[in-house]
Amino acid sequence: MNRMRTKACVLFITLAVCAVPAIAALAAAADPNNPTGVSGLIMIDKRGGLVRFFDPATLKEVSTLQLEAPPHELAISPDHKTAYIPLYGDGVYGNNPNPGHKIVAIDLTTRKVSGTIDVSPYQAPHGLQVDNNGTLYASCDSSRKLLVIDPKSHKIEAAIDTEGTGHWVGMLPDGSKLYVTNKNDKPFVSVIDAKSRTMIGKVSAPNGTQGIAVAPDGRRIVVMDFTEPVALIIDPKTDAVVDRVRLKDQTTGGYKVYFSPDGNWLLTMNSQSTTINILKAGDLHGEQRTATVGKDPMGFAFSADGKTVLVANHGDGSVSVIDLQKGQVTTKFQAGTGIETLAFY
Repeated sequence: MNRMRTKACVLFITLAVCAVPAIAALAAAADPNNPTGVSGLIMIDKRGGLVRFFDPATLKEVSTLQLEAPPHELAISPDHKTAYIPLYGDGVYGNNPNPGHKIVAIDLTTRKVSGTIDVSPYQAPHGLQVDNNGTLYASCDSSRKLLVIDPKSHKIEAAIDTEGTGHWVGMLPDGSKLYVTNKNDKPFVSVIDAKSRTMIGKVSAPNGTQGIAVAPDGRRIVVMDFTEPVALIIDPKTDAVVDRVRLKDQTTGGYKVYFSPDGNWLLTMNSQSTTINILKAGDLHGEQRTATVGKDPMGFAFSADGKTVLVANHGDGSVSVIDLQKGQVTTKFQAGTGIETLAFY
């Protein structure tokens, strides 16, 4: 009897130990576009033209990587082995005289370039998303296309017309639809069906739209109104704006918006302000907290334990560390010249 109990206990413990990484993997796979982790921290120094790697615990820089052209934006593969970084060009949206045509793949273990995807003839790749199969999606604003790319073969499988200069992209966690914001170029958000690889609708947004975030549970999409300090809430079932949330202490249109990976928080920033807004995702019309960060904030990165968020201050080369529960900046450190986006992995 004791032997049977011993064997049962061993079996139970073995299954439990094996189940932990399996459960973690399933959780990570739920939405690959809300990455976090404890293995590393990557920062895209757009102004410095570098990819920077930091220790995720100490927040100390461990290495840098020079690319052939200034990097913009970031996506991380579902297995957290590869980072994809677009080489947008030497300009900015609306003023990019020499648009790029490459997306660089970075091995996150070696922190070296593992491949380059040439998206020619399409130009100015920027917003990136990945699905759970590893397929890469990239908006090319100069070409008005959303590209579907096989990152293994480096082949473009489709070039979907978005009818606008799509800059940022959001994808439902199940990979069924994508949403492309068109800034002030078109008064709508383009809706893309991933299966048919066609544009199937437009979400009306008369003022234009900037940043976009999809809730980890896929039940809503949030986009920043280009003109007013308002977050537009889109229902993916109807592809219509169902709510508008005014952003406290802001006077101009928002820039970027992020959900925390656990879905508990919604954070917004305005690149013309040093104030970020922190909202409870379950009560968007409830209390909003604000925190003062550095100049021109452009990116958020959430720690794996859900307690901390980093804010990349693109205008002054600093990163602010915020306690999410308190809604307060706890410290700030220098990180290159100007980080646009960053992520734990």
